[in-house]
Amino acid sequence: MRTLDTSPGVYRMLDAESRVLYVGKARNLRARVSNYARPGGHSGRIARMISMTASMMFLTTRTETEALLLEQNLIKQLKPKFNVLLRDDKSFPNIIVTADHDYPQIKKHRGAKKQKGNYYGPFASAGAVNRTLNQLQRVFLLRNCSNSEFEGRTRPCLQYQIKRCSAPCVGRISPEEYRQTVRDAEKFLSGKTTDIQARLAAEMQAASEDMEFERAAALRDRIKALTQVQTAQGINPQGVSEADIVALHMDSGQACVQVFFIRANQNWGNRDFYPRVGADVDAAEVLEAFLGQFYDTREPPRQVILSNQIENPDLMAEALTGKLGRRVELVVPKRGEKAELIDGALRNARESLARKMAESATQARLMKGLAEAFELPAPPERIEVYDNSHIQGAFAVGAMIVAGPEGFMKNQYRKFNIRGEELTPGDDFGMMKEVLSRRFRRLKKEDPDRKEGHWPDLLLIDGGAGQVSAVRDIMRQYGVEDIPMVGVAKGLDRDAGKEEFHRTGRQAFALRHNDPVLYFIQRMRDEAHRFAIGTHRAKRSKAVGATPLDDVPGVGAARKRALLAHFGSAKAVSRANLSDLKAVEGVSEALAEKIYDFFHERG
Repeated sequence: MRTLDTSPGVYRMLDAESRVLYVGKARNLRARVSNYARPGGHSGRIARMISMTASMMFLTTRTETEALLLEQNLIKQLKPKFNVLLRDDKSFPNIIVTADHDYPQIKKHRGAKKQKGNYYGPFASAGAVNRTLNQLQRVFLLRNCSNSEFEGRTRPCLQYQIKRCSAPCVGRISPEEYRQTVRDAEKFLSGKTTDIQARLAAEMQAASEDMEFERAAALRDRIKALTQVQTAQGINPQGVSEADIVALHMDSGQACVQVFFIRANQNWGNRDFYPRVGADVDAAEVLEAFLGQFYDTREPPRQVILSNQIENPDLMAEALTGKLGRRVELVVPKRGEKAELIDGALRNARESLARKMAESATQARLMKGLAEAFELPAPPERIEVYDNSHIQGAFAVGAMIVAGPEGFMKNQYRKFNIRGEELTPGDDFGMMKEVLSRRFRRLKKEDPDRKEGHWPDLLLIDGGAGQVSAVRDIMRQYGVEDIPMVGVAKGLDRDAGKEEFHRTGRQAFALRHNDPVLYFIQRMRDEAHRFAIGTHRAKRSKAVGATPLDDVPGVGAARKRALLAHFGSAKAVSRANLSDLKAVEGVSEALAEKIYDFFHERG
């Protein structure tokens, strides 16, 4: 304490083995540490944390806002034991209206916003995006096909036949008319539906007076579809144009945060989150930690409406304002429409947490039943299930899924591209050996003391005695013989419910046909099978679309498209002379020489 100054900063509390226990921020580092140094007055969680702390690390910052941002980055990176931790890093989908084509495309987008166009979102889920896209296609008849599909059409597709597209690919609508429908769609996504409806009604009347009855009927159908959309959106708020509704409910040491996304006066869906919390953490700390981590990689809206006050609202508002580049307001409403929105979000959070706790209790019973069935010393905390997928040895992949007390742990799933060139095509034993060898080699290297929670308590292998024996040999090579392992094999008729279970040195056995543990094992096996097949299909699809241009240094997706559009095929590119390569738009003289040398050096 004597060496600390009074500047703001971030501190880390470490145990005797230098593992980070807690990351915190402070307006005054010396004052915060002196608070921890008091002999009493701490909650049970803080007292345990202090007793485990062997050393501390400090990093000073210029402002408390910088300290807040750094704290949240370190929490997400280090995942300390005593911090509130948001266990979700998925991005949210958006809708993009592209700007790189005469007839813009409307489609779902997830990830970095690199493509030119106008983005609308975020939406809570892919389902919410798909529903909105479906509405937009019915009302505005915008295309959703790719540019290559668009260029290759010679007659309208099915979307035109079912009145979901205006068929710009074959000239059924002029560029000017199509651009007007794009502007209308963007107004719709911005919440300006009244203006659109009035203009469509005027156009319908004019078409009717000019005796263009087919056009008038088409406009009538669009107005009808727009009216249906507005009717379905009656639950949308009128006085809140852009906000996130964030409500927290806590019960028995668990928490659920419900987030509703309001954009353009429309409810674009909701998502629930279950941050890791301690039994004695208060709501203000949980909600502040959630906001810091949630908006660390996401753009905040102009207004965040909260169910509870947080510890440092002004500091959080300042940090979010700096991230967005315009003022962000944090509001805890007491009455009115915003309070009603919070009440609805709180009700959802309460119900979601009740379901989650019921599912957790069921999962705990299944884990206990699994331990009894396989004579394990304790219910497993981490189960790893392995499977392979290939077509006669081609595009072979291995897959590992993970299950635990809270269900499937999808952020722990792993896929393995089978590399063994000496393997006989279709050699499942050899594939499983390669996968397990790589898995345990990495575990021995990264967590030799088994203290990071990455080692399994139980292995489930898709197969019988032969697969179990092969895996056991691998584990012996790495000195790992204490992890229980079970092979799950189909019965004689290969029917679900007649599975046999194989363990080393023991007789194969089966569970009762209606045993919940059997259903649980089937679910895990089916999930491993689904993940393996999905990985295999993705690899096969990528290989089918691959060209020699993928291996040319400096040729990315855009230049690859330009080259293929110019020459027609990768083979034609490989045969092109240097002057022709230089003539391609976007290909510099240096890159043209690189492409030419790449193909001609290979002969």
